[in-house]
Amino acid sequence: MKIRLEEERDYLEVENLNRNAFWNVYRPGAYEHYIVHKLRGDDSFIKNLAYVIEKDDVIIGNINYSVGRIDFENSSKDAVVLGPLAIDNNFQKQGLGSKLIEYTLKLAENDSIPFVVVIGDENYYSLFGFESASKYNIYLEGTELDEENPFFMIKIFDETEIPNELGIFHNPDVFDVDENELEEFDGQFEFKEKLILEGQLGV
Repeated sequence: MKIRLEEERDYLEVENLNRNAFWNVYRPGAYEHYIVHKLRGDDSFIKNLAYVIEKDDVIIGNINYSVGRIDFENSSKDAVVLGPLAIDNNFQKQGLGSKLIEYTLKLAENDSIPFVVVIGDENYYSLFGFESASKYNIYLEGTELDEENPFFMIKIFDETEIPNELGIFHNPDVFDVDENELEEFDGQFEFKEKLILEGQLGV
């Protein structure tokens, strides 16, 4: 297996991978492939951290990073956010996501990125040194400030870059998905049935 930077020729293959990996997981259908598509043309996209993992010249996983924002009481700071991360359904639970995360986090640290945030499974991301961001008084936009949100996490490389004050994290605008645009974009892919399943968000 080989980890390498994503190239333009990979775009459709990576989008299809994300669509299949996330289909009916968090909601009927999926958003993630469209977010990946939009990210590449957005100022928030960190191109030098967009990596794929391939086997026999077939892409079986990918990872993206982009730049959001934390508004503190007296200042604002750029905040690098991990995701989407996708692994081909046939290769999940084999440690490939871990390989991509560890590889790219090391690159981020070497690039003097002071911290990385992620929204995801706290049991999984804690394996890579992520902690609840509320420990540092940083919260996800739209969540309660008097409750811990364990799914919103941060990995800090340089604690001097974290002010000792309340911070609210905002995802890049590109993560806001217009349903009509999504439907139009999705028309280029093979038809897949959207299902409401137990365990999805709000179900």
